Amino acid sequence: MMNLKTCFNFSITFSLIIILVSGAVSLSAQEGIINQTTHKILLQSTTEDIKVDGLLDEEVWAQTEYIGDFWYSFPVDDQPVEDEWQTHVKMTYDQTNIYIAITCFGEGPFLMPSLKRDNDQFWDGDVVGVVIDPINEKTNAMGFNTNPAGVQFETLVSGNTGTRSGGSGGGFNVAWDNKWLANSKSYTDRWVTEIAIPFKTLKYGSNKEWGINFIRGAARTNSWHTWAPVPVQLTGVDLGFTGLLEWDKAPPTSKSNISLIPYVLGSTYHESETGERSHVFEAGADAKIAIGSNLNLDLTLNPDFSQVDVDEQVTNLTTVNIRFPERRLFFLENSDIFNDFGIPPMRPFFSRKIGLDEDGNAIPILYGARLSGNLTGDLRIGLMNLQTLAKDDFAAQNYTSFAFNQRLFGRTSIKGYLHNRQAYIDGDFSDSDYTRVLGGEIDYRSIDGRWRANLGGGLSLSDGVSEQNGTYHAILSYNDRNISFYTNVMAVGTEYMPDVGFMSWLFHRDAVRDTSVQIGYTHSFTRLSYTIYPEASQINSHRFGVNSVFDFTNEGADFFILSNRLSYDLNFANTSSISLELRANSNELFFPFDFTSAEPLPAGNYDWVTYSASYESDGRKQLSYEIGVERGGFFSGTRSQYSLSLNYRQQPWGNFALNFVQNYLDFDEPYGSESLTLIGPKLEFNFSRDLFWTTFLQYNTQRDNFNINSRFQWQFQPLSNLFLVYSDNYAIENWGPKNRALVLKLNYWLNL
Repeated sequence: MMNLKTCFNFSITFSLIIILVSGAVSLSAQEGIINQTTHKILLQSTTEDIKVDGLLDEEVWAQTEYIGDFWYSFPVDDQPVEDEWQTHVKMTYDQTNIYIAITCFGEGPFLMPSLKRDNDQFWDGDVVGVVIDPINEKTNAMGFNTNPAGVQFETLVSGNTGTRSGGSGGGFNVAWDNKWLANSKSYTDRWVTEIAIPFKTLKYGSNKEWGINFIRGAARTNSWHTWAPVPVQLTGVDLGFTGLLEWDKAPPTSKSNISLIPYVLGSTYHESETGERSHVFEAGADAKIAIGSNLNLDLTLNPDFSQVDVDEQVTNLTTVNIRFPERRLFFLENSDIFNDFGIPPMRPFFSRKIGLDEDGNAIPILYGARLSGNLTGDLRIGLMNLQTLAKDDFAAQNYTSFAFNQRLFGRTSIKGYLHNRQAYIDGDFSDSDYTRVLGGEIDYRSIDGRWRANLGGGLSLSDGVSEQNGTYHAILSYNDRNISFYTNVMAVGTEYMPDVGFMSWLFHRDAVRDTSVQIGYTHSFTRLSYTIYPEASQINSHRFGVNSVFDFTNEGADFFILSNRLSYDLNFANTSSISLELRANSNELFFPFDFTSAEPLPAGNYDWVTYSASYESDGRKQLSYEIGVERGGFFSGTRSQYSLSLNYRQQPWGNFALNFVQNYLDFDEPYGSESLTLIGPKLEFNFSRDLFWTTFLQYNTQRDNFNINSRFQWQFQPLSNLFLVYSDNYAIENWGPKNRALVLKLNYWLNL
């Protein structure tokens, strides 16, 4: 084991030397970002009434000068966009809204995969958007995007949007919703969109200088363009590269901004095994209250999340639980304040631990309150409290969370958090059933987005626990046009309690005793890739990569996971791609574990090698697909995986998808064999921009479950919806019904 550790430390040190030297050379050639000195918009007001219809026939648009001269940000970043594909932007404002008129030149017809707001395929078509950083802090912004059909897609953007070469980003909160307007018109040589963003939707102060950038995706040329230039290795909305929006005077003070969103719901439920039937009528409400221009207070009473999409199931061939993303709206706005701590697979706060059990079943939430936003131009805070009700074996719980993000300079910040879970039993808070988690970190990011260094730590406090209850972590990354490097390390103590967080590999299942055992460990991940952008028009990039995972116990420092991967990705100009991978694995089972219905594999160390290949077709076509195969060893046996994804699009009214994954596991006797099938068809009908019907089916032999979830949605006013949701579950083994439910829900967004 010492030899492995020595090799690991040497490889990390050697890689860092290479990256630091190359980085120093690169940085010497680029001392800083000058976009906000070279790309400025002077925003002037208007008194003319503007109808947001995409026609641009108001006099103010004829009198307002446009900005243009967009640059490529992908697949190259050193060329201006050709005149025939240029983009022209005009802006103005009144006392209520900011107005944006955008003309996107280019050859039609234009691609718009779906009419559904915030649809998953939105970014595969022709799009244009604006990212606005009202505080100009470069760590938090809002994005408003639309397409030639006027479909809206809003998102929150953090300072950690990662890189195109597989960086550690994830700084997009695409589930965020708010009120704004967009309408578009298409012509043979261009499409035009008109946008109105209410001041009530934005969080801003009296600052007269905002960060801003415009991004456009042109599907026909598979290219991305930005107004203020952004390097090819970064996403086009990177907040370190925004231009400057200068107001002719201080922005209008937002008047009373209170939104009330009540709902009523009726449901019927049938449990087949017990014969139990229930009929429920519920009501509740959410409220959004602006406190000044920078803070938002969210309140919820008896929230219901029945309209939220079901989790897309996966075949889990690890020995630990997997993490599904948060989809519930209450937890989403400014969620990065609470969530963005630790490293990607290990987070001290994970909101799905609140109001959901391990299987994703709802635990009733009585109420919730959350205050979030900017106290000053450099200080963001989040304060949240929720109370759940008792259900079955789950006692009622109270959750309180506080987090802050203080910008020190540029994009560098110091952050901290405190989370408290406490049982509420017989009308009182328990003195023994609680967990408090606290910690902090300093996060350095260079202005140009190339360098990041992060150092942090934390503690969990529980009754009777005072040792082995801490965490620490460190992150270092560097990204330029060709080189992308990222490494992290995080240690978790044996007695650390992630009651409100997610720590992969902290709990290990013992199949014989049917229990889980907590073992403290240290996780390290390193990734290094080199990307070549050839001049050949048929190929966008070649990417060669290597990454390594090293996990070892805190006691004895014995490795229990070693994984080294070599990869190659070939990306074509027509959006298709080929991926090849070779992976060497070493995994120690601390306890017997069952991958099949036969006898569990015994504890011990296992080594194996796998190889995989996949091909993804041109996503712009009416019929697109992705095929993949992975074969090789698997612990003491072998595994073969075959996958197929199909998507047929009938623009813009229909999308029909099929995901298929088949795994074959084969072990020597007496450990058995297993065939695991996962099939997930999805049917989406868009009758208009306000009327949708989506049906999602999932056939999963690993969970012995066939699920139907069919949802009808009518958005009769912006963000006001009528939902009719039918769900049905069947056991696959004997094809018997488990349960079914029918839910009718109405919510209404009311601005006061």
